[in-house]
Amino acid sequence: MQVFLNGQFLNKEDAKVSVFDRGFLFGDGVYEVIPVYANKMFRFHEHIVRLENSLNAIHINNPYNQSEWQNICQDLIKVSQSGDNKALYIQVTRGVSERQHLYEDTMVPTVFVMCNKIYSRPFDEGVGAIIHEDIRWHRCDIKAITLLPNILLRQLAKDTGGAYEAILIRDNKVTEGAASNVFIVKGTSVYTPPKDGSILPGITRDLLVELLRDSGQLVYEEAISLEALKDADEVWLTGSTTGVAPVIQIDGISVGNGKPGGLWKSANNIFNAYIEKIKKITIRVIFVL
Repeated sequence: MQVFLNGQFLNKEDAKVSVFDRGFLFGDGVYEVIPVYANKMFRFHEHIVRLENSLNAIHINNPYNQSEWQNICQDLIKVSQSGDNKALYIQVTRGVSERQHLYEDTMVPTVFVMCNKIYSRPFDEGVGAIIHEDIRWHRCDIKAITLLPNILLRQLAKDTGGAYEAILIRDNKVTEGAASNVFIVKGTSVYTPPKDGSILPGITRDLLVELLRDSGQLVYEEAISLEALKDADEVWLTGSTTGVAPVIQIDGISVGNGKPGGLWKSANNIFNAYIEKIKKITIRVIFVL
């Protein structure tokens, strides 16, 4: 397996990062995950824009332009033996320095990229979730590598009756899952929390909103109360390696009739049709730099 580290393509065994890297010492960095279907990157531009936004938010200069990022990622895809569906992982830290909280603007970022197989599971039967207070920091729009709260919440979900996800609540409102965005259905309408800084602006979330609206479905981006979540007819989770997953049980109580709902089936079909379409076409992307 080859990886990209600081301008070089290396065998993974030869890739080394300093113990003084601020990503290791402080979790001082950001990351991005780009799904790859049939060797085609899924919404590459949107993912790189989100990476750029995260870098800007923590004052790290983007080390590459979009065309350079594209070339790095495509080269890794070519040498990857991870199968048909893969995920590109990009991590950028502030770089190497003495251990002190302050940093210099002239620091050289550490850039690491790898390509792995997507280990996905079928969601046709639905998944369970738990509700938990959102214990994370308040800049969830930044895709930071400091994911300890998310890890603890996801593990708590698994340890609580084998649930798949923890749906997080802040000020009596749904924010998102520990590693996903959240949608609910009430009647014939779909709702998802707004992108107000308390959630990660999910690429799959945005695509699903776009696809549903194009199909004529009513979708509202507005606050969802805890009561509305508990009273929902359907609950969905979305993510780059999840797709659209139906939640059939929350805290041991059935959502709706306890089975994946009709609107989820329609949304999932629309989403999967889009993925199949991008697998079959070759898109030439021209960036204006």
